[in-house]
Amino acid sequence: MNAIKIPELLLPKDAKMELWACNACDQYTSDYAYWEKLDKLVGSAPSALRLIFPEIYLKDKPEERIKAINAQMRNYMDSGVFRQVEGGFVLVERATQSGVRTGIVLAIDLEAYDFAVGSKALIRSTEATILERIPPRVKIREKAEIELPHVMLLYDDKQNAVLNAVERGQTLYDFDLNMGGGHVKGTYVKNAEEVAQAFYKLCNSNKYGNGEKLLFAVGDGNHSLATAKTCWEKIRATLTKEQAEEHPARYALAEAVNIYDPALNFEPIHRLVKTDKPEKFVCGLKANGDKNAYVVVNGKETKIPFDCDVPNGIRQLDSYIAEFIEENGGEVDYIHGEEELKQLSSLGVGVGLPPIAKDDFFRLIVTGGNLPRKTFSMGEGNEKRYYIEAKRIAK
Repeated sequence: MNAIKIPELLLPKDAKMELWACNACDQYTSDYAYWEKLDKLVGSAPSALRLIFPEIYLKDKPEERIKAINAQMRNYMDSGVFRQVEGGFVLVERATQSGVRTGIVLAIDLEAYDFAVGSKALIRSTEATILERIPPRVKIREKAEIELPHVMLLYDDKQNAVLNAVERGQTLYDFDLNMGGGHVKGTYVKNAEEVAQAFYKLCNSNKYGNGEKLLFAVGDGNHSLATAKTCWEKIRATLTKEQAEEHPARYALAEAVNIYDPALNFEPIHRLVKTDKPEKFVCGLKANGDKNAYVVVNGKETKIPFDCDVPNGIRQLDSYIAEFIEENGGEVDYIHGEEELKQLSSLGVGVGLPPIAKDDFFRLIVTGGNLPRKTFSMGEGNEKRYYIEAKRIAK
């Protein structure tokens, strides 16, 4: 196996880390106040915020924003904002309200990743990829010189063998995150090659009933990784085989987290249907099963039954939402966190969903293929991976 790459990382040299790091671009997609507050907090300081495209602004002068992002990347590179960390992994310890979540920042070979439904790749998506969401993200990435990851990969390690293999080196960063993100500490991993071999050994030993091997499942950032794959395939077509072997765009940064990490909470991603006909939506919603979900309108919750096969129940719900919107207008958003769903329920109807059990997760991916899109989230919105490390993706 050679699906894991030891990366040459870029970290800020002198920046205030509390202002540098920022939350994933696909969070708080209906909460302008969050991003406006962060923008004011950062001001003119060097920040990852200036290098990413928050999805809440995807329809707000996207070409101008992309141009500004690419210009700022070049500015940061030329002005010495970054320092290079020689080849190694980063052990990330993230303290949130759920506890301390431990992950490893590494690079993956995009040749070993596939987001197609039914793929047998060593690294694969966990949910359906919406193909029309990729081209806008390609526009953001295709001229970028560096990447900053919010991708989180999951691996199946009940015995914690991978983390037990880690040898700690120097502390690379240690600071409080902005906007209620908790605390994060990054430590250089001295024996990256040994840790990579521990991942491979784990992959070879895990069995899912059909002998299929699965190294990593994409937990967060599936569309970002699919975009990286799409961009790489375009670049690869212009290269010789030898050139393709070491081109930096072939490898994408991500943080790998053990699915059994006690601080990794599997949270459902709720549906918010923005409509002026909330009563009609609720009346037409047919739900049954032994699990519990709920609808919320103007902050008032009502329990409803839900399918024991959670992915199947979500497929049925999403189908109903699509039919309702086609007939009545409106739009759907995907909300991380019960409190945010309740606050936004004045815009229409919120549907709060049950979670998927960790023990079922890898089995569902291997035996059932991709889950419905936006099925689960790893923790609340403020627990998502913050952008910190970067890597070159342009020659």
